[in-house]
Order: sequence, then C-alpha cells, then structure tokens
Amino acid sequence: MGRQVGAGIGEAVLATVVAVLVVALGLAAFSLVNWPAFNSSNVLRALTTVGQVGAAVLLAVSIALFRLRRARRWAKLLSWAGISAFVTVTLGLPLAATKLYLFGISVDQEFRTEYLTRLTDSAALRDMTYADLPPFYPAGWFWLGGRVANVLGMDGWEVFKPYAIGSIAVAAVVSLVLWSRLIRADWAVGVTAAITAVGVTYAAPEAYGAVIAILIPPVLVMAWGALYRPAELTLRTAAVSDGNENPAAAEAAGATAARDSGAAGLSGAATAGGWAAVLGTGLFLGLAATFYTLYFAFAVFAVVLMAVFAAGLGVRACYAARTPRRIAVQQGDAGQPVGGIGRAIGSPLLRLVVMGVVTALVGLPVFVPFLLRMLDNPKLESGGAFHYLPEAGSELPLPMAEFSLLGGLCLVGVIWLVLRASSSRRAQSLGLGVIAVYLWSLLSMLATVAGSTLLSFRLEPVLLVLLAAAGAFGFVEGARAVYQALNEPARFRWVAIVLATVGALAYCQNIAHVLAPEITTAYTDTDGDGNRADQRDPAAVRHYHHIDDALRAQTGREPSENVLLTGDTTFLAYYPYFGFQGLTSHYANPLADYADRSAAIEGWSELETPQELLDAMAAAPWRAPDAFLFRRSGDDYTLRLAADVYPNDPNVRRYTVTFPAAVFDDPRFTTTDIGPFSLVVVKR
Repeated sequence: MGRQVGAGIGEAVLATVVAVLVVALGLAAFSLVNWPAFNSSNVLRALTTVGQVGAAVLLAVSIALFRLRRARRWAKLLSWAGISAFVTVTLGLPLAATKLYLFGISVDQEFRTEYLTRLTDSAALRDMTYADLPPFYPAGWFWLGGRVANVLGMDGWEVFKPYAIGSIAVAAVVSLVLWSRLIRADWAVGVTAAITAVGVTYAAPEAYGAVIAILIPPVLVMAWGALYRPAELTLRTAAVSDGNENPAAAEAAGATAARDSGAAGLSGAATAGGWAAVLGTGLFLGLAATFYTLYFAFAVFAVVLMAVFAAGLGVRACYAARTPRRIAVQQGDAGQPVGGIGRAIGSPLLRLVVMGVVTALVGLPVFVPFLLRMLDNPKLESGGAFHYLPEAGSELPLPMAEFSLLGGLCLVGVIWLVLRASSSRRAQSLGLGVIAVYLWSLLSMLATVAGSTLLSFRLEPVLLVLLAAAGAFGFVEGARAVYQALNEPARFRWVAIVLATVGALAYCQNIAHVLAPEITTAYTDTDGDGNRADQRDPAAVRHYHHIDDALRAQTGREPSENVLLTGDTTFLAYYPYFGFQGLTSHYANPLADYADRSAAIEGWSELETPQELLDAMAAAPWRAPDAFLFRRSGDDYTLRLAADVYPNDPNVRRYTVTFPAAVFDDPRFTTTDIGPFSLVVVKR
C-alpha cells in the first residue's frame, strides 16, 4: 500500500507542476496582447477554438503513444499538458482582456471574492465578513488562493482569475492520474477529457466546486473498489461450500475483477487489499470537506450508499452459496474462521469507518474554530443557506433526454450503465453515483415540507460529469462491439476516431456560448482598478480606492482593523474591511445574528440625535461600526439591506433604510462625500 500511495502521490505532484507551468505560461502569454473584449469581438473566440484544437492534438498523440506502448513517459507528459492546456485556453482566452473571472464581482462571485480577499490579507481562519468570528463556509480553496496571492504579490480580487483557472487545471490532471491508476492509460485520457470538458462548461463559475466535481467520478470508482470486493467473499464462500477452498481460483477471479475495475493498483485483490483505495477515498472526502460542504455531504452520501450496496451484495452472495448451513464459514486473513455474513457486513463497515477517520483528520482543522465558538454560543441561526428553491431544484435533471451533443453522450452513458450494471465495477460505481444524485434530489424536494431544501440543483454538474464518464466508456465499448459485429472492417476504427473527434470539437467550440453570460459579466463589471474591460464607463466602483484612502487616513488603521456598515458590500470584495452586515442571510455566518443586526440597523435609522445613535451602537451586542458608507439621497443617507423571503423565488427581498443626515451632525463623526457615496467615520 505504501508503494501504491507513494507512487500515486508522486505522479500527482509531477502532473500538478506541469499543469501550473502550462497555466502560468499560457496566462502570461495572453496578457502580452491588448485583446478586444470578448463580448464585442470574435477574435478571442476564434483563438480559443485554435487553442482547443491544439490541446486536442496533444491528447490524441498521448493516446496514440499509450496504445502503441511507446514512450510512455512522454505520453504522460503530453496528456497532462494537453488537459491543462485545454482548461487554460477554454477559460483563459475568453477572459484574456479582463482581470476578472467568470461572473465578475456579481451575484455569488461577490462573496467568493470577498472571502478570497479576507484570506489574502491574513492566513488566519476568519469569517469573510464579520469581525471576531471564525469562518462557517469551508476555507480550504480560499486559504490556498490567499497564499498564492501573497506569493505573487496580488490583491485577492486580482488573483481570483488565474487561481481559479489554475486550480481547475490541477484538478483535471490529478483526476487523470487517478484514472490512469484505475483503468487503461489510453482510456484514462479520453474519459478525463470528457469529464473536464463538461466540468469546465457547467461547474467552472463555481471554481472551488469544479475542483471537487471533476474528481468525483474516479473517486467513486476507487471507493467502490475499496468497499465491494467479491473476490474476497463470494469465491471463498463457494470454495468452502465445495469443502475445498481454491486460492488460485480466488486470486484469478480477483484479477478479473481488478481488470474490469481497472484498479489493479488500488483495489485489486492481490495487491493492497483495497486499503490504498480506502486511504485515497478518505483523503478526497477530507479535501472536499475543506472546499465545499454540499459536495462533501453528497460524496459521503454516495459512499455510504455504496457501503450499503456492498454489504447487501455480500450477504446475497453468502446465501446464494451452496452450503450445508445458512452461514458459510470462511478462513480469515489471520487464519481464524470468519462468518460469511458477518464478513459481508463487517468488511465494508470497517472500511467506511476508516474512511471517516481519515476524512476527519483532514477536514476537522478547518472547522474546529467554528465548532468551538458554536459551543459557546447557544443562539445559532440555521437553515438560511438552504433557503433556495429555483425551478431547477423542483424537477429531476434529465440531461439524457435533451437533443444535444451532451444529451447524446449522457444517453449513451445511461445505456452503458444499464447494460454493464452486472458485469462492470466501473458501471456499478458510476451508476451508484447517479442514483445518489437522484435520491438527493428527491430528498431535497421532500425537505421543502420542513421549510428547507438540500440545494439539489447545485448537483447538476456532478450528475453531468458522472454521465459524461459513463458516456465515454459507453462510446468506446460500443464502438468496439460494433467493430466486432461488422467482422472487424479495416476502416471502422478510423470512422470511430473521426466521429469522436468531430463530436468533441463541436462540443468544445460551444463551451464559450454556454458561458457567454458569465464571460460578458466579467467584461461589464468594474474591476478593482476602476476599469471596465469592455472600455465602457466604469460603475461607482471607480470611487472605491478614494474611499479606501479616506478610511485609512481618517481612522489611522489598516482595513482589517475596521468594521464598515454599508449596503455596497462589493467594497468588501476589493478591500479587506470587516462588514457589520453581510450581503444576504444565505451567505452570512450563523453565529452573526443576521436578522437581529438588520433589526438594529433599522432601529438606528429611526433615531434623531447623534448621542442616541452612539448610545445605541455602544449597547449593541456586536462590535460597532467604525464607519458608514452610504449612498446619498437628497439630504439623507441610504443603504440597502436584504431579507430572506423563502420559499419565494427569488428568495431575497431588497429594501432600503434611510438615515437622516442630522444624526451624524456632530464633531464625533467625520463626513466625506466621494462620488455618489457619503463616508461617515466615527472618531474613537
């Protein structure tokens, strides 16, 4: 097991280095040219297509070398370079003329950028918005991004784009390394390419989620190899029923299962007994816990489902064996007799427990500060993050029923999953993953009765990558079956290759169309330098650096030492000031008393004198604002707040709170007008 894990980690590290170099060189090259905006010109779209063809050529050459069994080291290098180059050109070129990532600083990207800015300012685990609170949302991806920003000397908002693209590329090559240890190397390149293309299309806007989504398919195959090991149970049961166990037959059957699963190095019966796969699954689950809570919860759900199926199949095999008793007696690894049914249930349960221990060791450090603070605070707002039910969350996703290239690939995947369900461990593991998505979706819909959801609509990218993997296997095995059925015509292989190439390029060319709204927003939003990449007039964000200068000068403190009350929460995405109130309750820390804070702000707006306001701020149970950033409305100041109105869709109601200017007419406040803003600093 040590050799397997060490070799796998070593190869993953080398692949990561290659991916980082490809992304760094690619993005640096893109930045050397003054490109036209993607949303007003087709130049970047054309170059993206050229780049995708180049990446496809690298992948094709690597597949050819693997099949010819030549220059395997060069084949690996080309496959890593090809996958990372595909991610780089598909995401980097359309965004080459802007410093912002997909969705700019709008919608959910605002709070993500705020989180990255917070953890760029300091490596300490702190809440993205609120002072003196540990983070509730997993900090793993953002913490690593903060360290990248520190190394490169960049602001959080500026590092978001290269870091997001780089992390997706790294996840793709690590997925390729894992697949190559589970299945044939040439197949590994093809299935990873399919998963990466679909993941970039539908998961890339949520970059930290895309990293996990791309890794889920191979991890589920690995987890199934760890949990369901029929060669260790079924064959021994059959041998005992004959009264003469045949170790050679058991080992041969184990090798057959390993070849089918492709996991000779991770789940083969004659290698590490599946414990390397146990460790690998636990490490992935721990990583997922530190990156994305929803995907972590789903992955745990899927793995537990696998354990239940593995135990059930093991029990069934024991009863199916022809024994003189209902319970077969087997010879254990230590030479002690072990009950067949007990082993069938106990083996996957033990492996599941070990996975859980590894997961906890990796993931808990990120959550310990929050858990400790939660124990000290009996008042905990909960459920807000789950209060969202768009139309997509009220229906089962059925991509295989859509008339498109992706729909066709998913349909092929479904057919393959059904046909191979009893004979392929790959099909079993991916099929259980698909089942887990649909069960989660149904549970999410059922949870609406209790006034919440499980956010099942966010699992659609996971479903798509699972079906894309199945579709890639289905295409290869289906083409081979047709080839044999047609008496192996000489040109048929070229027909299959051309068909796969045309379909892949047609799909890849369409990725930019699917991501067009996200790309356009990256060009229409104003970046931290006060510029719009489409060369139009920038928004009020252009005044933010003047506001930052004024705050530093008037408070005499660094941004992270100040608490700011503002409705323009995008300011917090560019500068690491703490906010007195967050964007919405759905992204607010449950320890922050979001509703009570909003009520307090509304109460402050109704006060009439500066002293009343100062007294009310001093009496609040939270750290009071050091400054206010308002919008002017006549002689008054306004800021916008948000309220949770679930189950309505949209689930957020925006409303305006107005403060009379007279309440700040006091020497203890300093008021500065900057563009459409009024900055009020409390003298302390």
